[in-house]
Amino acid sequence: MTAVAINIEQVNLFYGTNHVLKDVNLDISPGELFAFLGPSGCGKTTLLRLIAGFNTADTGRVLIDGKDVSALPPWRRDVGLVFQSYALWPHMSVRRNVAFGLEERRVPRAEIERRVNAALELVELSQLADRRPSQLSGGQQQRVALARTIVVEPKVLLLDEPLSNLDAKLRGQVRRELRDLQQRLGLTTIFVTHDQEEANSICDRIAVMNAGVVQQVGTPMELYERPANLFVAGFLGSANVIDGAKWVDPPAGTPAGAKLVFRPQAATLSAASQQAWLKFEGAVAHREFLGSTVRYGVRGPAGDVSVDVAFHQGQALFDVGQSVTVGVPQAAAMWLST
Repeated sequence: MTAVAINIEQVNLFYGTNHVLKDVNLDISPGELFAFLGPSGCGKTTLLRLIAGFNTADTGRVLIDGKDVSALPPWRRDVGLVFQSYALWPHMSVRRNVAFGLEERRVPRAEIERRVNAALELVELSQLADRRPSQLSGGQQQRVALARTIVVEPKVLLLDEPLSNLDAKLRGQVRRELRDLQQRLGLTTIFVTHDQEEANSICDRIAVMNAGVVQQVGTPMELYERPANLFVAGFLGSANVIDGAKWVDPPAGTPAGAKLVFRPQAATLSAASQQAWLKFEGAVAHREFLGSTVRYGVRGPAGDVSVDVAFHQGQALFDVGQSVTVGVPQAAAMWLST
């Protein structure tokens, strides 16, 4: 199967007077695992459903493999959608669930059997083909939903919060399986999530959305290291935001009102004064042991900031209430506005 591109051009969508999607433009490359990432209500699922054909844009268009599909119903778009709830038929076996879409398309019986067997083998569920969904774990049900979608050989795979029903440990395992499966199939895939760890760990690129607007598009590392604005900086990982102009002169060309932003792991923490581009004294307000790091909350004249310190066995920790100095190197500083 040849991977296809997806292009979203100048899409606007309204629910009554509510402007849900605002001038969305995206180009998704063939074979890419692409994420729509953002908080609840940001428009990411609405945009996914628009690509699938369940929503209609007021302006703009959607192209799949260079073809405008905006006027086509869902069943003619050649896309596969895995719902958040999986939507499996409880009275049918795993095999019947996977075969259902092919039966509806009147595919010959021998071809159905071949493709169902191949799909079940791909998701490693051949041995559970005769079980019903209620007899499966959450991760196994998710794989059935994937098999049922890929068996119809769609051009595009759409995943709507597919891991949200799984516990934390299983989510990590299944997302790795999902990435491996997507790579083997070579399918252009869009993954909707509110979880930045999920998007960062498996996706090639991410569109960060808020209030119906695409805030920034880039690889996980690009978004983390060079966020376009305060929202992106705060949504992808922890970030300290202070009124830096009170402490240092912002570089030429910095927008008025821009804030100084730095990541917790970029700062240093010392019990004594230290040499740094930006430094201020404060006191440890709280301390969290996170395994590989210790996160300190420091309260001082710049407000509350977080500092992450790598943890090593046997090391002495700063106590709550202890006076400390926070240092920030210039290379770690970002000046961002809304």
